[in-house]
Amino acid sequence: MKRAAADAPPLTPATLSSAVATLATRDRDLAAVVERCGAPPMWARRPGFATLVRIILEQQVSLASGAAAYRRLSDAVGRVTPARVLRCPAARLRGAGVTRQKTRYCRGLARAVTEGTLDLATLNAASPESVRDQLTAITGIGPWTADVYALMALRHPDIWPPGDVALVTALRDVKPRATGDIERIVEAWRPWRAVAARVLWHHYLCRKGRGTARSGSGGE
Repeated sequence: MKRAAADAPPLTPATLSSAVATLATRDRDLAAVVERCGAPPMWARRPGFATLVRIILEQQVSLASGAAAYRRLSDAVGRVTPARVLRCPAARLRGAGVTRQKTRYCRGLARAVTEGTLDLATLNAASPESVRDQLTAITGIGPWTADVYALMALRHPDIWPPGDVALVTALRDVKPRATGDIERIVEAWRPWRAVAARVLWHHYLCRKGRGTARSGSGGE
Protein backbone atom coordinates (compact mmCIF):
# COMPACT_ATOMS: atom_id res chain seq x y z
CA MET A 1 0.00 0.00 0.00
CA LYS A 2 1.59 3.25 -1.11
CA ARG A 3 1.42 6.53 0.75
CA ALA A 4 -0.95 8.93 -0.98
CA ALA A 5 0.79 11.85 -2.61
CA ALA A 6 -1.14 14.31 -0.45
CA ASP A 7 0.06 12.69 2.77
CA ALA A 8 2.80 14.50 4.65
CA PRO A 9 6.00 12.53 5.27
CA PRO A 10 6.75 11.18 8.76
CA LEU A 11 7.92 13.68 11.33
CA THR A 12 11.64 14.14 11.83
CA PRO A 13 13.36 16.24 14.51
CA ALA A 14 13.74 19.01 11.93
CA THR A 15 10.10 19.00 10.78
CA LEU A 16 8.93 18.73 14.38
CA SER A 17 10.90 21.85 15.27
CA SER A 18 9.53 23.72 12.25
CA ALA A 19 5.95 22.64 12.99
CA VAL A 20 6.23 23.71 16.65
CA ALA A 21 7.34 27.15 15.47
CA THR A 22 4.44 27.30 13.01
CA LEU A 23 1.87 26.36 15.65
CA ALA A 24 3.35 28.88 18.07
CA THR A 25 2.74 31.66 15.57
CA ARG A 26 -0.88 30.54 15.07
CA ASP A 27 -1.88 29.73 18.64
CA ARG A 28 -0.75 31.92 21.52
CA ASP A 29 -1.70 29.29 24.10
CA LEU A 30 0.57 26.70 22.52
CA ALA A 31 3.24 29.39 22.18
CA ALA A 32 2.99 30.00 25.94
CA VAL A 33 3.55 26.29 26.60
CA VAL A 34 6.65 26.26 24.39
CA GLU A 35 7.98 29.40 26.06
CA ARG A 36 7.44 27.93 29.52
CA CYS A 37 8.42 24.28 28.94
CA GLY A 38 10.50 24.37 25.78
CA ALA A 39 9.83 22.41 22.61
CA PRO A 40 8.50 18.87 23.07
CA PRO A 41 10.66 15.80 22.42
CA MET A 42 9.96 13.60 19.40
CA TRP A 43 8.70 10.70 21.57
CA ALA A 44 9.04 8.18 18.75
CA ARG A 45 8.76 4.40 19.08
CA ARG A 46 9.99 1.65 16.79
CA PRO A 47 7.23 0.39 14.44
CA GLY A 48 6.22 -3.22 14.84
CA PHE A 49 4.47 -5.86 16.89
CA ALA A 50 6.21 -5.19 20.22
CA THR A 51 5.29 -1.50 20.21
CA LEU A 52 1.67 -2.27 19.38
CA VAL A 53 1.54 -4.78 22.23
CA ARG A 54 2.93 -2.18 24.59
CA ILE A 55 0.29 0.36 23.54
CA ILE A 56 -2.41 -2.25 24.15
CA LEU A 57 -1.03 -2.75 27.65
CA GLU A 58 -1.18 1.04 28.18
CA GLN A 59 -4.92 1.18 27.47
CA GLN A 60 -6.86 2.74 30.38
CA VAL A 61 -3.86 2.78 32.72
CA SER A 62 -0.94 5.10 33.42
CA LEU A 63 2.19 4.79 31.31
CA ALA A 64 4.06 3.53 34.37
CA SER A 65 1.52 0.72 34.80
CA GLY A 66 1.65 -0.07 31.10
CA ALA A 67 5.45 -0.20 31.16
CA ALA A 68 5.39 -2.51 34.18
CA ALA A 69 2.94 -4.82 32.42
CA TYR A 70 5.16 -4.88 29.33
CA ARG A 71 8.21 -5.77 31.43
CA ARG A 72 6.32 -8.65 33.02
CA LEU A 73 5.21 -9.88 29.61
CA SER A 74 8.81 -9.63 28.36
CA ASP A 75 9.99 -11.61 31.36
CA ALA A 76 7.46 -14.32 30.51
CA VAL A 77 8.11 -14.61 26.76
CA GLY A 78 11.55 -13.08 26.17
CA ARG A 79 11.75 -10.91 23.04
CA VAL A 80 8.16 -9.89 22.27
CA THR A 81 7.30 -11.47 18.93
CA PRO A 82 4.03 -12.97 17.64
CA ALA A 83 5.42 -16.51 17.74
CA ARG A 84 6.68 -16.19 21.33
CA VAL A 85 3.42 -14.65 22.56
CA LEU A 86 1.45 -17.49 20.99
CA ARG A 87 3.78 -20.17 22.38
CA CYS A 88 3.47 -18.79 25.89
CA PRO A 89 0.40 -20.27 27.63
CA ALA A 90 -2.27 -17.71 28.43
CA ALA A 91 -2.17 -18.83 32.06
CA ARG A 92 1.51 -17.94 32.26
CA LEU A 93 0.85 -14.46 30.87
CA ARG A 94 -1.93 -13.94 33.39
CA GLY A 95 0.38 -15.24 36.10
CA ALA A 96 2.87 -12.57 35.06
CA GLY A 97 0.25 -9.94 35.79
CA VAL A 98 -1.19 -9.34 32.34
CA THR A 99 -4.97 -9.15 32.66
CA ARG A 100 -7.15 -11.85 31.13
CA GLN A 101 -8.62 -9.34 28.66
CA LYS A 102 -5.28 -7.93 27.53
CA THR A 103 -3.82 -11.42 27.28
CA ARG A 104 -6.62 -12.19 24.84
CA TYR A 105 -5.96 -8.97 22.92
CA CYS A 106 -2.20 -9.57 22.64
CA ARG A 107 -2.65 -13.18 21.56
CA GLY A 108 -5.32 -12.15 19.05
CA LEU A 109 -2.94 -9.58 17.56
CA ALA A 110 -0.16 -12.17 17.44
CA ARG A 111 -2.47 -14.60 15.65
CA ALA A 112 -3.52 -11.95 13.10
CA VAL A 113 0.11 -11.16 12.30
CA THR A 114 1.15 -14.82 12.15
CA GLU A 115 -1.77 -15.81 9.91
CA GLY A 116 -1.28 -12.82 7.62
CA THR A 117 -4.57 -11.14 8.42
CA LEU A 118 -2.57 -8.07 9.43
CA ASP A 119 0.69 -7.07 7.75
CA LEU A 120 2.29 -4.49 10.03
CA ALA A 121 5.00 -3.66 7.48
CA THR A 122 2.43 -2.27 5.05
CA LEU A 123 1.25 0.21 7.67
CA ASN A 124 4.56 2.08 7.41
CA ALA A 125 3.44 3.61 4.09
CA ALA A 126 -0.32 3.67 4.70
CA SER A 127 -2.50 6.70 5.26
CA PRO A 128 -3.67 7.41 8.83
CA GLU A 129 -7.18 6.37 7.83
CA SER A 130 -5.96 3.05 6.45
CA VAL A 131 -3.83 2.45 9.56
CA ARG A 132 -6.87 3.00 11.75
CA ASP A 133 -9.13 0.79 9.59
CA GLN A 134 -6.67 -2.10 9.52
CA LEU A 135 -5.77 -1.98 13.20
CA THR A 136 -9.28 -1.50 14.56
CA ALA A 137 -10.35 -4.63 12.68
CA ILE A 138 -8.38 -6.53 15.34
CA THR A 139 -10.22 -7.26 18.59
CA GLY A 140 -8.86 -5.13 21.42
CA ILE A 141 -7.52 -2.34 19.21
CA GLY A 142 -9.71 0.75 19.22
CA PRO A 143 -9.23 4.21 17.70
CA TRP A 144 -6.99 5.41 20.55
CA THR A 145 -4.55 2.51 20.23
CA ALA A 146 -4.49 2.77 16.43
CA ASP A 147 -3.92 6.52 16.46
CA VAL A 148 -1.22 6.42 19.14
CA TYR A 149 0.59 3.81 17.03
CA ALA A 150 0.26 6.04 13.94
CA LEU A 151 1.46 9.06 15.92
CA MET A 152 4.31 7.49 17.87
CA ALA A 153 5.57 4.61 15.74
CA LEU A 154 4.71 5.81 12.24
CA ARG A 155 5.21 9.49 13.12
CA HIS A 156 2.23 10.76 11.16
CA PRO A 157 2.13 14.55 11.67
CA ASP A 158 -1.63 15.04 11.71
CA ILE A 159 -3.05 12.55 14.23
CA TRP A 160 -5.12 13.31 17.33
CA PRO A 161 -5.74 10.25 19.57
CA PRO A 162 -9.40 10.32 20.64
CA GLY A 163 -10.16 10.15 24.34
CA ASP A 164 -6.56 10.57 25.50
CA VAL A 165 -6.96 11.61 29.13
CA ALA A 166 -3.70 13.54 29.36
CA LEU A 167 -4.40 15.45 26.15
CA VAL A 168 -7.91 16.43 27.24
CA THR A 169 -6.63 17.50 30.66
CA ALA A 170 -3.79 19.53 29.15
CA LEU A 171 -6.01 21.15 26.54
CA ARG A 172 -8.51 22.32 29.14
CA ASP A 173 -5.65 23.57 31.28
CA VAL A 174 -3.97 25.44 28.43
CA LYS A 175 -7.24 26.85 27.05
CA PRO A 176 -9.46 27.43 30.11
CA ARG A 177 -11.39 30.20 28.34
CA ALA A 178 -12.03 28.25 25.16
CA THR A 179 -15.62 27.54 24.24
CA GLY A 180 -16.99 24.81 22.01
CA ASP A 181 -16.02 21.19 21.69
CA ILE A 182 -12.55 19.74 21.54
CA GLU A 183 -12.87 18.75 17.89
CA ARG A 184 -13.36 22.38 16.83
CA ILE A 185 -10.27 23.48 18.75
CA VAL A 186 -8.14 20.63 17.44
CA GLU A 187 -9.20 21.20 13.82
CA ALA A 188 -7.46 24.58 13.89
CA TRP A 189 -4.13 22.77 14.36
CA ARG A 190 -4.23 20.86 11.05
CA PRO A 191 -2.00 19.69 9.44
CA TRP A 192 0.07 19.44 12.65
CA ARG A 193 -2.34 17.92 15.17
CA ALA A 194 0.23 15.32 16.23
CA VAL A 195 2.69 18.13 16.92
CA ALA A 196 0.09 19.99 18.98
CA ALA A 197 -0.48 16.74 20.88
CA ARG A 198 3.22 16.57 21.71
CA VAL A 199 3.15 20.18 22.92
CA LEU A 200 0.20 19.40 25.18
CA TRP A 201 1.75 16.18 26.50
CA HIS A 202 4.86 18.23 27.23
CA HIS A 203 2.75 20.73 29.18
CA TYR A 204 1.08 17.88 31.09
CA LEU A 205 4.43 16.45 32.11
CA CYS A 206 5.94 19.82 32.97
CA ARG A 207 3.05 20.49 35.31
CA LYS A 208 3.71 17.16 36.99
CA GLY A 209 7.44 17.83 37.19
CA ARG A 210 8.26 15.14 34.64
CA GLY A 211 9.69 15.70 31.21
CA THR A 212 11.05 12.43 29.94
CA ALA A 213 8.05 10.35 28.90
CA ARG A 214 4.82 10.82 27.06
CA SER A 215 1.74 10.60 29.26
CA GLY A 216 -1.77 9.71 28.32
CA SER A 217 -4.11 6.78 28.06
CA GLY A 218 -7.34 6.29 26.23
CA GLY A 219 -10.50 4.42 26.92
CA GLU A 220 -11.40 1.70 24.44
